[in-house]
Amino acid sequence: MSEPAVRVDTTSQVPPYEQIRAQLAALIVTGRLTEGERLPTVRQLATDLGLAPGTVARAYRELEAAELIRTRRGAGTRVAAPPTGPTRPYALQLATLARDFTASARALGADTDTILTAVRDALGPDRRGPES
Repeated sequence: MSEPAVRVDTTSQVPPYEQIRAQLAALIVTGRLTEGERLPTVRQLATDLGLAPGTVARAYRELEAAELIRTRRGAGTRVAAPPTGPTRPYALQLATLARDFTASARALGADTDTILTAVRDALGPDRRGPES
């Protein structure tokens, strides 16, 4: 990754660390960043984006917690191998998409009920589930 594939909108209500996390997660989940690909150092990405290193470090910590990246002293930060197990990759992708959607909806000013209604509507009337 020679230059950042992420952009930060300083006017957004979504915190910069979350914008970085969401964009990198999407690049990894969609395969645009592949296993073993090296990410910029925290300091380098912070400099490139004009942010404090702690902001980028928080995004990287959250990506590590989600097992999307691995950081090793001397080897840098790299895209992790996809998690094993039949449901885990799907669950991680779904969680990433849900988190990104929720952050975007909240940035628009939507409350929890409005967000849930939008999701139910997107599922359609035949897929609402037993609570409908």
